[in-house]
Amino acid sequence: MTFPGSNDDRDAAHALDLVGAEPVAVWHADEELPAVDAVVLPGGFSYGDYLRCGAIARFAPVMEAVTRFAADGGPVLGICNGFQILCEAGLLPGALRPNASLSFVCRDVPVRVENADTPFTSRCEAGRRLVIPVKHGEGCWTYPEELVPELEAAGQIVLRYEPGENPNGALADVAGIANEEGNVMGLMPHPEHAVDPLLGSADGCLILGSLVDAARARLAAAA
Repeated sequence: MTFPGSNDDRDAAHALDLVGAEPVAVWHADEELPAVDAVVLPGGFSYGDYLRCGAIARFAPVMEAVTRFAADGGPVLGICNGFQILCEAGLLPGALRPNASLSFVCRDVPVRVENADTPFTSRCEAGRRLVIPVKHGEGCWTYPEELVPELEAAGQIVLRYEPGENPNGALADVAGIANEEGNVMGLMPHPEHAVDPLLGSADGCLILGSLVDAARARLAAAA
């Protein structure tokens, strides 16, 4: 998916190609999705982020198609700005606020897999430590604190920052969260920037590879 201001769409496409997908570019003004088996909303600064991050992008024509795709059970992954857009569109719980430090953060962070039984973490095991870079200014996930145990019990908290490694002040150290049905997930770390050991980590392949597995399973089920 490309919105005005996306800057990681080609990176995401390249990473998906590395893990065996056939990425197809989709423009924000398209009213329908092509014949795809998964959707990725990449990072960037959609529409310049002149309002809340993702608040304008959620009204893009393509988001109606994404909403229908998700309602039909299709796997949807939002990375960084894509995470923000999914929250603004009501496809994920919570909202993203400016980092607690009020500073842009860009570094590798360790995250822990809390739920391995999702379309995005099936190649992992619960408790696995992944190292994936972050780069954002508004990555502080927030939600009514008293309702977090309900998300936890439902398995919706998929990734957490390791203790002491929370780069943005996110509530409950949440780095990645899913919807109630489990087929939509948003995460702040950038798995597409962790697909080559030469860059420091290939742990992003586990996230993106899991998504490809889920897409293939969806295609096979429809055959």
